[in-house]
Amino acid sequence: MKREATILAFAILAAMAVASVLILVYGESPLHVYSVMLSRTWGDAYGVGQVLFKSTPLVFTGLAVAMAFQVGLFNIGGEGQLLVGSFASALVGAALPAMVPAWFAIPMCVVAGAGAGAALAFVPGVLKVRFHSHEVINTIMLNFISQALVLWAGRRFFFVAETVHTKLVLPAARVPSLGLSDSAANAAFLLALLAAVGCHWLLSRSRLGYQMRAVGKGAAAAETAGISLSRMILFAMALSGALAGMVGSSLVLGYKGYFEEGMGSGAGFMGIAVALLARSRPLGVIPAALLFGTLSQGGLAANALVPKEILDVLQAVVILGVAVASAELRRSDRSFA
Repeated sequence: MKREATILAFAILAAMAVASVLILVYGESPLHVYSVMLSRTWGDAYGVGQVLFKSTPLVFTGLAVAMAFQVGLFNIGGEGQLLVGSFASALVGAALPAMVPAWFAIPMCVVAGAGAGAALAFVPGVLKVRFHSHEVINTIMLNFISQALVLWAGRRFFFVAETVHTKLVLPAARVPSLGLSDSAANAAFLLALLAAVGCHWLLSRSRLGYQMRAVGKGAAAAETAGISLSRMILFAMALSGALAGMVGSSLVLGYKGYFEEGMGSGAGFMGIAVALLARSRPLGVIPAALLFGTLSQGGLAANALVPKEILDVLQAVVILGVAVASAELRRSDRSFA
């Protein structure tokens, strides 16, 4: 844990150093820019709420990538999985009868989103097991296929006329706000925290989690010990897709109230960075997502002082710093082994 904290500190300091040079070149004071970012994120209720809102999808997609990593799989199909999950949540939320209570409507929409994401991720899992095709290629292609299918289905059957979004979900299906000023933060953030805790329990306390970790450490040895690799691959991909599909609980049920074209774009790929920063540990995904949520909201707040692209560089260098430091850490571990 101490060495992991050192990795994170190294990455953040390196990122701030690079961004500071760019800020100075632009003619602004790095200290002033960073103080504005901090005050507009964690300095007031609205800023805190926006950070939590922006972090919520990243917790889900970060968990999705991290859980697939546990069995040695690289799921980069989060974009497509959150897309179909959000779409399914919106469709179910709009189709429910008006008299359905919230305690039934919200879980139904969340389950629909998780189920749609799981079904999409299950496909590359089956292709991996049956034909040994690489999940990276399959999940990339499914991102484009799912986007095309959702837009086709939406525009043909479900979108409101002359718009690019679905009908409003039932009021009972709306996730309540967290009440942080006028921010978009909603109770889906609490659901994301529960998902992280649940994934941690699964990996550390259950037999299934032990089998997942065993496959990730050494597939051949795990199979020799009687663990079904096919079963683990299919389960991990379905679980990964379900987590990504739950993004709709925040964006559809908690924020917009409907699905629209482009919703959640980028969160699936950013989940890879979150999982990398967390070193694929479910509980580590939470602070990692909060960090990127802070940088995202802080970048908007500081946009009046410097171009947002400079803050994008800050995020990129954090990711690169963690990647380099993690590789060195693994190399040192092998040298001492």
